[in-house]
Amino acid sequence: MSFLLICAFCACTVTIYSAVELILGLREMVNLGDVELCSGSDSPRVSIIVPACNEEDNIEKGLLSLLSQCYENLEIIVVDDRSTDSTADILLRMGSSYPQLNVHTVTDLPEGWMGKSHALSVGASLATGEYLLFTDADTIMEETTVSRAVHYMKTRQADHLTLLFRNSSQNWLLDCLISDTGSGLLLMFKPWRVREKKSRFFIGVGAFNLLKSSVYRAIGGHETIRMHPIDDMMLGKTIKKHGYSQECLLAGDYVHVPWYDSVSAMINGLMKNMFAVVHYRLSLIPFLLIGVTIVSVFPLWGMIFGSGYIRLFCLIAFGVRTMLFCGGMKYQGLPVWYVVGSLFSPYITLYIIVRSTMTTLIKGGIEWRGTVYSLDEMKKSEPFLF
Repeated sequence: MSFLLICAFCACTVTIYSAVELILGLREMVNLGDVELCSGSDSPRVSIIVPACNEEDNIEKGLLSLLSQCYENLEIIVVDDRSTDSTADILLRMGSSYPQLNVHTVTDLPEGWMGKSHALSVGASLATGEYLLFTDADTIMEETTVSRAVHYMKTRQADHLTLLFRNSSQNWLLDCLISDTGSGLLLMFKPWRVREKKSRFFIGVGAFNLLKSSVYRAIGGHETIRMHPIDDMMLGKTIKKHGYSQECLLAGDYVHVPWYDSVSAMINGLMKNMFAVVHYRLSLIPFLLIGVTIVSVFPLWGMIFGSGYIRLFCLIAFGVRTMLFCGGMKYQGLPVWYVVGSLFSPYITLYIIVRSTMTTLIKGGIEWRGTVYSLDEMKKSEPFLF
């Protein structure tokens, strides 16, 4: 059996297995739209904590969606984390118009902390709610989102709830890149299995991390992950590691996030995350690159230039992958022709992996939002996966 035939067979097998697992897994998940609203007489206090660093383009829309929530027992805490744009001015204006907004400003970042984790920790220290909801400044929530989420948590007696959002950017290549990344994350973390207490799977979503404040304090809050760039997922991992229950729901109609506004912005955004996935282990990068190449790049070329079983296996793998992308576009409410971006997204992914690795090694760390974080310090954090 030739090497190319082995590659084609592996690509075909992995793609089919992944597609079946993804489709069946998503069908198991509960949709937030099927959850009832929390009754007003039985509504625990919820503290929404929003970190904001240079979010002038999105923060007003995001906060207005929180202010419009049909949930009475609510407080909203916004932590302005050293913004240098007009974020502070927007928050000052909105704070004057909406007294229910509690705006706190961070002027200095303590040593040993990443900015977002520190801002979230500061917000949590100010919170008075029985539940804490960590969300991003650019997240847009439908008005019943919090009410439904709280009702589900109370009904299921869950300690932590995350919601899978819908990306709201409008760019054919960017949307395919996001869909590609999103599918990979779903297959890696299997959110349909996080409810199983004995499973190794965990989840955390920056757009919507809702947990009991008692649980947050019991796990040590963000102090335990203060130097980890993937703070949302690491919060979920820490919660699961301590034996608390997790739930994850589909909420595409209830939580929208313009994850990135351009391909270049996504590339830059993932610079701080990609190498962290393997906990800065250079020896694992070749395996990551080979895996992406065989599964996502090779099928197209094998289908065009291969023959016999090589072409057949590649054709099947390419066809299944394309159908998955079409399903993703349909779920996002985007034109099906956007799927053409799937021809290019694997190469961008490979570029991000290589660039993130080399940049981090050359600089001896990462630079994010104007702050440089040491690689030696980040290596002291708990590994993301291993």
